[in-house]
Amino acid sequence: MSTHFPRRDFLKSAGAATVSALAAGAPRALPAAPNVPVVRREATADTVIVLWMAGGMAHTETFDPKRFTPYAGGTPSDRVLSTFPSVPTAVDGVRLSQGLEQVGAVLDRGTLIRTYTGPDLGFILHSRHQFYWHTGYAPPQTVACPHLGAVIARTLGPRNPAVPAFINIGQRLDVGEGEELKAFTTAGFLGSEHGPFNIPFPEQALEAVRPPKGMSPGRFENRDRFYRKLVAGSPIRRYGSDYQQQSLLRSLDNAYRLLSSPAAKAFDLALEPRESYQTYNTGRFGLGCLLARRLVEAGARYIEVTTEYVPFFGWDTHDSGHERLVEMKRQIDAPIARLVRDLETRGLLDRTLIVLASEFSRDMMTEGKPANKVRDQVQVPDVMTEPKHYGMHRHFTDAGSVLLFGGGVRRGHVYGRTADERPCKTLENPVGIEDLHATIYHTLGISPRLAYEIEQRPFYVTRDGLGKPLTGVLKT
Repeated sequence: MSTHFPRRDFLKSAGAATVSALAAGAPRALPAAPNVPVVRREATADTVIVLWMAGGMAHTETFDPKRFTPYAGGTPSDRVLSTFPSVPTAVDGVRLSQGLEQVGAVLDRGTLIRTYTGPDLGFILHSRHQFYWHTGYAPPQTVACPHLGAVIARTLGPRNPAVPAFINIGQRLDVGEGEELKAFTTAGFLGSEHGPFNIPFPEQALEAVRPPKGMSPGRFENRDRFYRKLVAGSPIRRYGSDYQQQSLLRSLDNAYRLLSSPAAKAFDLALEPRESYQTYNTGRFGLGCLLARRLVEAGARYIEVTTEYVPFFGWDTHDSGHERLVEMKRQIDAPIARLVRDLETRGLLDRTLIVLASEFSRDMMTEGKPANKVRDQVQVPDVMTEPKHYGMHRHFTDAGSVLLFGGGVRRGHVYGRTADERPCKTLENPVGIEDLHATIYHTLGISPRLAYEIEQRPFYVTRDGLGKPLTGVLKT
């Protein structure tokens, strides 16, 4: 395994896969086994919401707190495990990190996985690990891998034909590593109609589902017809398959249908009661959670809300980790708790699976895994002399937290155990992405061995079809 994979090479491989996707024919779903349907009837969830903690959320600072060490100049760095004290939750004996009190108050509605283990991909790039998490495969691949949300959209179809099945909230694709993020924020070979409906700014969501301001209906219809002619004469027509061209045209039909549908009101956050709006309004992520709840009510199938990945912002805490996590917790705590409660009150939580996750965790001293370290990307001083040294800096892939609510998962349960002292690695029940994806698919009634035939070979929805649902986190 190479220990270095430059961003330039990632973009080249992703670009080649994208071009190959244009030529891909119609993907055909292959049954998991003879006489086994693609989708089971006994699904426990209809909808998935992924709350994406982009940038690497430190498990020991959030959902798996360890020994607390207050800041003091002159403290050896290797003594610091958690920079926050722990607080009790609604589950006896289970504690979270200070700042997550409201999530802790609804923890009795869900399962906390403490042992997500990231892959060994050599030199750690956020975009590569995010690609891996969202597709189940490590880049580069010879085909354009579809996003988890696209697989769900293609396999199950929309819950409401007027509402996009796959909606992505909060991530701009024109900042930081935007081009790398585009490599997996796509339906890949499944076709454009199953790709994401992107809403970077949830407070502006309504603008995405109506014609541009000042444009008359007639002018809008003329523009739509002109664009369709452009699509018919585009390189997709010359180099792509008929399926991919028709899929793109169907995506235009879907967008046009939404514009004239009553379901478009779900995107209008101004219709939300003031008290509810204010509870969610901790920033873009909080309003994204509010939009997600409204979209579940309107019939969306897969919704992802992200804290947004921009290098060295958000959870990407290479320095001043403690100070920045105070702000990140402020952004997520109240909205997540309110989302869980709102869905429960509306009778929707049991059929909605909420997944909170991040690409990997963080540790001050270890880059990668204790048994497979990679080159350090941050120089941590032996002794802390400034507040900016107080917090989690390096990328840690041997443990991480995932929080699940609703959708058939156990309530008030903790799965897996990590070490109490550094390295705070996984000790029991490691969870890889193929099994986490298999669990998500299982709640939806989708077999982890489902494959789509592309280029005359199967592409499994979990890596090589090996994913197994985590029975320990599911209701029996």
